[in-house]
Amino acid sequence: MELSGVLIVNKSEGMTSHDVVNRIRRLYGTRRVGHTGTLDPLATGVLVVLVGRAAKAAEYLTADSKEYIATLRLGITTDTEDITGTVLTKNEALPSSDEVRAACDSFVGDIMQTPPMYSALTVDGQKLCDLARRGVEVEREARPITVFSIDCEPTESESDYRLRVSCSSGTYIRTLCADIGKSLGCGGAMATLCRSRAGDFRLEESYTLDQLEQMTADERGALLLPIDSLFKEYPRVFLPEFYEKLSRNGCEIYQKKIKTPFPVGARVRLCSASSGSFYALGEVREYENGSAIKAIKLFDV
Repeated sequence: MELSGVLIVNKSEGMTSHDVVNRIRRLYGTRRVGHTGTLDPLATGVLVVLVGRAAKAAEYLTADSKEYIATLRLGITTDTEDITGTVLTKNEALPSSDEVRAACDSFVGDIMQTPPMYSALTVDGQKLCDLARRGVEVEREARPITVFSIDCEPTESESDYRLRVSCSSGTYIRTLCADIGKSLGCGGAMATLCRSRAGDFRLEESYTLDQLEQMTADERGALLLPIDSLFKEYPRVFLPEFYEKLSRNGCEIYQKKIKTPFPVGARVRLCSASSGSFYALGEVREYENGSAIKAIKLFDV
């Protein structure tokens, strides 16, 4: 039987997210492996990997908030906005720690951010990073993001500051570092990055690929979290056998019949009343005879 579930990987520096997927495919013996939230090769930390039937959940996952621990290096700018790129400018005149904290505070809240050229976003079917490597720069539209908090602490190096950033999905920490440096007038780039949290999944519950390699197949299998851990924010609906069978066959289940009160558009976790197990993601839709829950993705087939 194919193993299925959610695996929290602590990605090592130097690997792409796709490298991680390929290793997990081999370790778990399945081609059905995906991930949520790409990490750059420079970055480490939480990569949520979807194994087996869990891979079908990727298109339905909400944009979870993230937390990162980063090193902001002031006094330089690079073409990639991190220290892996070509240095464009240097500035030895550095601001005080109070000025740096004030600059960080000014980026907290709902802000607009222009995605970097070195990113996986596509324009006219081409990845921005591919265009950037060919020396092509295109216009990018600024996008709304939310920075919930930035904790800023100086380090032993006068130019380096440790940032703990809590933000919405889609935030580029490289660009945030560059923008903070620009606002201070000295330039800035990201020197290190670790994703410490993705949604409810934290670094403390993650495993490196080296750790996974050293485990037995049974030990690795035991690490997989249930698929519905991806949908914790959605309430559970336990359907009796009759209604469960109907929903599995594509029928809508009217709320007035099962006495549920969810608004149209709400999503729920459909579970078997007999076994208690999650089997589908459901969505409330309006029909001629009232609102009903429709299974939009089955996960145990």
